Amino acid sequence: MSIAQSMLPEYDYEMANTRKTLERIPEDKLEYKPDPKSMSMGVLASHISQMPGYAVATMTTDSFDIAPATGDKPPQFLATSRQQLLAEFDKNVAAGRAAIAAGTDQQMMQHWSLLAAGKAIFDMPRAGVLRTLVMNHLIHHRAQLTVYYRLNGVPVPALYGPSADEGSIAAAAG
Repeated sequence: MSIAQSMLPEYDYEMANTRKTLERIPEDKLEYKPDPKSMSMGVLASHISQMPGYAVATMTTDSFDIAPATGDKPPQFLATSRQQLLAEFDKNVAAGRAAIAAGTDQQMMQHWSLLAAGKAIFDMPRAGVLRTLVMNHLIHHRAQLTVYYRLNGVPVPALYGPSADEGSIAAAAG
């Protein structure tokens, strides 16, 4: 089995859990922040919706500079509705999945760098970047979003088993 084929079940599982979480975004709370230093719920959810697309950049470039010396950062997506958020997420999930599926073992082991102003923040094989920057990073932000939900009375979905809001094993399987 190739590295890509071994990653796809995990990718699919995490993307399904993430979509389940994003489906609950309360449109009337997009500006909510638990702390002034925090992202708003809308910014956080929009960031999450774009993260599966990071797999495309990981598989098709050698690096990405988050703070280019030119100062020209790509425009940030900001959803204004649940429908827009889910459409962006679904588009990026499909593109990310296709990029991973097309990867050869040789490509997966080639190094990729995350840069800031041309200096490496980290450099690791693409397979590691997909797990760390794409999946684990997305899971981290999804967890933050579930805290926002809890603070706003939005039921937290069962993701790896029952949640306090979906407490039965049957609910977790659904």
